[in-house]
Amino acid sequence: MPGTYDFEDFLLKVSTPFYLLLIGLEIFLTYRHSHHEQPSRPAYTFKDSFTNAILMLLNGGIDLLFRAVYVGILMWFFNRALFPGIENPYLYWISLFLLEDLAFYTLHYVDHHSRLFWAVHVTHHSSEHFNLTTGFRSSVFQPLYRFIYFVPLAVFGFDPADIIVMYSLTQIYGIIVHTEYVKKLGWLEYILVTPSHHRVHHASNIQYLDKNMGMCLIIWDRIFGTFQEEIPEIPPKYGLTKPATKEHIGETLFHEWKEIGKDLMQPVGLPIKLRYLLKAPGWSHDGSRATSKELQRKLVE
Repeated sequence: MPGTYDFEDFLLKVSTPFYLLLIGLEIFLTYRHSHHEQPSRPAYTFKDSFTNAILMLLNGGIDLLFRAVYVGILMWFFNRALFPGIENPYLYWISLFLLEDLAFYTLHYVDHHSRLFWAVHVTHHSSEHFNLTTGFRSSVFQPLYRFIYFVPLAVFGFDPADIIVMYSLTQIYGIIVHTEYVKKLGWLEYILVTPSHHRVHHASNIQYLDKNMGMCLIIWDRIFGTFQEEIPEIPPKYGLTKPATKEHIGETLFHEWKEIGKDLMQPVGLPIKLRYLLKAPGWSHDGSRATSKELQRKLVE
């Protein structure tokens, strides 16, 4: 799909200076803010931003290496599509955007509610900072399974090249909502994932756990009950409910896998071991821990 690669290359060339400009502006605002109000935690640190860049490069490398495999699988399903492609180009691209955003919501929901996939996605949430570079703090191994959620799109007659292009386009928006410097955006809050919504998503406050899963549209969260407004009285506390014990790339990538390994070594039967792998993070067979839903239920009670 040479056209796809050309367009992705174009997107990279256009978006890179755009990102650099926005990041530079945000760093300037952070520096100015730190001199006037002296916050306890600066929005940017070199170590955190460097980690974000390394994780982005690792994710991109895996995606490139694995691309021939997942494109081949998507092409196989596309060639056996159950429905003809939509002929009207406007309807085609609007439908692809809506369905792919829904597919991402589903992927994101599973990543948060199955510990096996949370062990991959947790890297994106592991920073205690929230800025534009956090958007590049990738779930490194996600390209190995993300395409599965796009298989239905191919079955519905959407060209795999277009699916890839649409994902690249929506990711641009998904990155720029990682900022503390854009407040609420009025009526757009009802339709789009805004920085306010995404601050909630990255927060480890009990009220905010596993909320606002959308990439571009917040309507899926409103429909499926995972929406949470940012509450002025509860400022987001970024990072994990249980932070990694060490701050280095290896620990960032694999600390949750180590914790899963400890649980699997417990003297329990295979069905319980499988539950530790597949059920929500925080689940335990003896009730010694709690999932986000259990914590939120207790908070309400």
